Amino acid sequence: MHILQADIIVFTAHPDDAELGCGGTIKDLTLKGFSVTIIDATKGELGSRGDIEQRKKEADAADKVLGNQQRINLGFEDGNLHPNKEYCDIVATYIRLIKPKMIIFPPKFERHPDHEGMHEIVRNAYFMAGLHKKALFHEGASTNPWRPNTIFSYIQAYHQEPDFIIDVSHTFQAKIQAIQCYESQVFVPGTHIEGPETYISGSGFMDAVHARARYFGSMIQSEYGEGFLAIEPLGLSSISAFL
Repeated sequence: MHILQADIIVFTAHPDDAELGCGGTIKDLTLKGFSVTIIDATKGELGSRGDIEQRKKEADAADKVLGNQQRINLGFEDGNLHPNKEYCDIVATYIRLIKPKMIIFPPKFERHPDHEGMHEIVRNAYFMAGLHKKALFHEGASTNPWRPNTIFSYIQAYHQEPDFIIDVSHTFQAKIQAIQCYESQVFVPGTHIEGPETYISGSGFMDAVHARARYFGSMIQSEYGEGFLAIEPLGLSSISAFL
């Protein structure tokens, strides 16, 4: 598999997490010419609705909407994401290969244990990827140390007050379109998929997606926003950046 370098990696536990957490921001980045790679840890095989083949087709369709450069699925075990050495080394290797300037990944405190597990895996891998004495190999070849400049978390099920908010008013409809590519998982008007009702399959969930985006947008005097959490303090060379 040929792996492309990218400006940003968005890490997720499951297909559809990126679209829900920061789909508007991804679309904004790709419109501005930045390259984005989404890396899903699992295939979502424990999902109550749909199957992994359908989720793959849905992810491909969402990629076309958002314009991300490449999408990689690591095939980790759904429902069992923990920061073990194997998982952390694999993620660290991809960081070295893709050489992103920024990582965006799940928050530390979350409803789904896999989201919290992926947070810990990426935090570990982010650090290990930059160590010169950490040996990591891909297809038999050694990889060179690399640590991105910045690392942020998107916000998922649990409400958290963001450290900063991105105006996604111009890309919000693309975010919704990308989310609704996952018709096996979320409510799509006029579409009926057999399966048990879940936390995200009803119309109320999509209402909540709109409501949160409007709430975050209202905090920055825009129509829609996506909130993010800073892992480390944000530094500016001058307060004049706000002028």
